[in-house]
Amino acid sequence: MRWILKEQPDAEKVSTLANDLGVDILIAKLLVQRDIETFKDAKHFFRPSLKDLHDPYLMKDMDVAVTRIEKAIANNENVLVYGDYDVDGTTAVSLMSSYLLSLYPNVATYIPDRYDEGYGVSYKGIDFAHDNDFSLIIALDCGIKAIDKVDYASDKNIDFIICDHHRPGGEIPKAVAVLDPKQEDCNYPYDELCGCGVGFKLIQALAINQQQKIEDLIPYLDLVATAIAADIVPMSGENRVLAYHGLQVINKNPRVGIKALIHQLDRKELTITDVVFVIAPRINAAGRMKHGQHAVDILTQTDFESALKLASGIEKFNSDRKELDKKITDEALEQIKATNEQQNLSTVVYSETWHKGVIGIVASRLIETYYRPTLVFTKSGDRYAASARSVKGFDVYNAIDQCSEFVEQFGGHKYAAGLTLLPENYEKFKLKFEDVVKKTMPEELKTPQLSINSEIELSDISPKLFRILKQFAPFGPLNMHPVFMTSGLRDNGYGKQVGADKSHLKLNILAGADQKTYNAIGFGLGDKLQLIGNGKSFKAAFTIDENHWNGTTSIQLMLKDIQEE
Repeated sequence: MRWILKEQPDAEKVSTLANDLGVDILIAKLLVQRDIETFKDAKHFFRPSLKDLHDPYLMKDMDVAVTRIEKAIANNENVLVYGDYDVDGTTAVSLMSSYLLSLYPNVATYIPDRYDEGYGVSYKGIDFAHDNDFSLIIALDCGIKAIDKVDYASDKNIDFIICDHHRPGGEIPKAVAVLDPKQEDCNYPYDELCGCGVGFKLIQALAINQQQKIEDLIPYLDLVATAIAADIVPMSGENRVLAYHGLQVINKNPRVGIKALIHQLDRKELTITDVVFVIAPRINAAGRMKHGQHAVDILTQTDFESALKLASGIEKFNSDRKELDKKITDEALEQIKATNEQQNLSTVVYSETWHKGVIGIVASRLIETYYRPTLVFTKSGDRYAASARSVKGFDVYNAIDQCSEFVEQFGGHKYAAGLTLLPENYEKFKLKFEDVVKKTMPEELKTPQLSINSEIELSDISPKLFRILKQFAPFGPLNMHPVFMTSGLRDNGYGKQVGADKSHLKLNILAGADQKTYNAIGFGLGDKLQLIGNGKSFKAAFTIDENHWNGTTSIQLMLKDIQEE
């Protein structure tokens, strides 16, 4: 890893803010690094308020969307809530359908089958709507590129409202309303909402017309927070407000489906990290292993006992998913070695037997071994389908766009995308993608970068410091967990590799004149043990966290990396 010490902020700004807030210089420095420079900024940051949410009617087409939904209700039309099969899509469908059903009964949900229909709006879904007399489809977390599908629906007298957050293409679908803050002619003040977030803005707009207050929508925020966490959107602006309040709902009064998914956890309070690693994978597992409708079923369930039964099925899906992604990852690593592509600047692998539901996870796993933009392909009908993942700073969406002559269909974000192509174009695409990465990827992006906020002494760590750092949460892009570094450290001689495969590192670090001991754990750092043996001096980069063990809680260092002095 390349350690990059972030530019240290202006000392006068830091000192002024420290005085204004009554905090120490280190806390003030971390705040200024986040562009929080005044008491007012700090108040918004530490106490996110639902009053800080923007007027939903500032979003392009919002008034048209609300009018069309109100017309559907007035005319007793059947409304189909349609969404993608991942966490963002299934939470968005659960959110929208739950809210609409509180106003009106003629509402149903539709999640496309990952294997039969693929990503996004499908002709099969539109045919289902037509066969069952639905005259309005509300598409969430998809649809911004569904030009032909929306036209097809229109020919069948079915209107579309699109709620999406993906980048639009050159043409916008001819839907009744298109809600997507990434549209160039949309002046909405915040364009980093997830799909469920855009859906929330629509129910917020509907609620205004129902004379409801924002407080009436708080019960829906557990879904929004889950989507924000899972989709890894920036934890800034409205996302921070929605995630902050959504986490409170998850911890105090979650919907029965989420309560069923987490009921076995022995935790007093869940963090956004728990949402990412505990709740989200289970919701995702339904769409990966079976069908995304299972996720909607549990998230819209109102009976706890029924939710527990659904949760046990989802637990099995998740367990199967774990086994499968390990098996496929091992096969992909073997393929890279067999084709002698270890030195490439990109990873593109394919097997027709790989499970389409886990190739995105496998792509992320491969990046842990070969740090480079990665695409994992499998067979999908008469096409090859891939999930793409990227490394920090490299736009894989743009790279795929530069290979579009060989691509049938693609969509996504800077760091995650999906695509399909014809089998005869696979090798051509693979060569072109490697060439694009070689030509466009700066040298500094080829090794993982670790951004460090500040160099500190371990003696600076106190319960008070940790209490304030906890209030920086929820963490995520643009508000990452503060990373510190300290030099001149030694292990007390009891450092060891831990875990079933000895891949983790557990240390008791000695520091300072009094040689006080600090507990530390480094996940995936087991091979660094030789750097700290025999009393060697080393430096460490770490975050500060809590360790819960046997009913006691203590502060521990979460090691990000260790280097020799």
